[in-house]
Amino acid sequence: MKQTPLTAKHRALGAKMVDYAGFEMPVQYAGVLEEHHTVRNKVGIFDLTHMGEFELTGPGALDTVNYVTTNDASVLKEGEIQYSPITNEQGGFIDDILVYRTAEGFLLVVNAANAAKDYAWIEKNLKPGTELRDLSDELTLIAVQGPQSAPLVEEILEMSVAELKNYTFTEVTYEGEKVLLSRTGYTGEDGFELYFPNALAEKLWDECLQKGEKYGVEPIGLGARDSLRLEARMPLYGNDIDEDVSPLEAGLTRFVKLDKADFVGKDVLQKQKDEGVKRRLVAFVVLEKGIPRQGYPILNLEGEEIGAVTSGTHSPTLDYPIGMGLVDVAYAKPETEIQIQVRKKLVRAKIIKGRFLD
Repeated sequence: MKQTPLTAKHRALGAKMVDYAGFEMPVQYAGVLEEHHTVRNKVGIFDLTHMGEFELTGPGALDTVNYVTTNDASVLKEGEIQYSPITNEQGGFIDDILVYRTAEGFLLVVNAANAAKDYAWIEKNLKPGTELRDLSDELTLIAVQGPQSAPLVEEILEMSVAELKNYTFTEVTYEGEKVLLSRTGYTGEDGFELYFPNALAEKLWDECLQKGEKYGVEPIGLGARDSLRLEARMPLYGNDIDEDVSPLEAGLTRFVKLDKADFVGKDVLQKQKDEGVKRRLVAFVVLEKGIPRQGYPILNLEGEEIGAVTSGTHSPTLDYPIGMGLVDVAYAKPETEIQIQVRKKLVRAKIIKGRFLD
């Protein structure tokens, strides 16, 4: 397994370490429930160095980004970020990524498990005049998330974040080195992500914990990250979306710009939009006792199978079970009642609109 520059810190903090996307990563420290509540109510820090970062520069960089992603990167100004699917020829997700518009070109932040696949795909589809560099091994990524994240980041970086809007970033200096600071995250809370050279990793991590004591900071593992993102109804690649699911089926049509120039999968996605999708990714709350898990069948009230759970858990914040699943589009309307096959028992559930938290 690969290690991050913070692996020794995680072990010293007593983290339970697991193999995640080929990296030895902390799944929990004090416990998933406690860490989840820390992020919802105070502030938590995550080591996300397993994520991949690619830089695209040169006169063809925009053409390349716009050809491999479904969103339109031409609207981005320097310092802005957009969420975007990367799709295959069938319109399915190769990955879902963040696109940063930098002074030099673009920075693409990709999911850890897909980094090698994404790099090969982008390299295969490079437009003339584009230089592609993999920065993943050079950068450490720490996320600071929660209601108290802003004052903590301000204290560490000695700056104000008042003007830093969601999905924007800036570059600051820490210990004489450049840090890219973005107001982004995967928790549903206000938060920031910091990209910086590996040599700074241990010092910056320690300073987050030391200066964050008065804000209630704790280190957070991947277990709580999953329950936090699910409460915010953020899809997870490999669960809710994959190469067989399109952005339209996932309810992410707003990130598919069919009016821009050609991109991979455009014809298939245009056809889906014209004819309508046959299934839809939905969010649901469970009305009875029983926790939905990935792969559990979803049935209508007549007992016919209409789909399957893609993600599910007992929500720590709401204290009842929640989930997401792919269902026949006829059952995707909010307030529709469904049933989940939880082991040998059928439990009632209801489709909801929007995210689980207000």
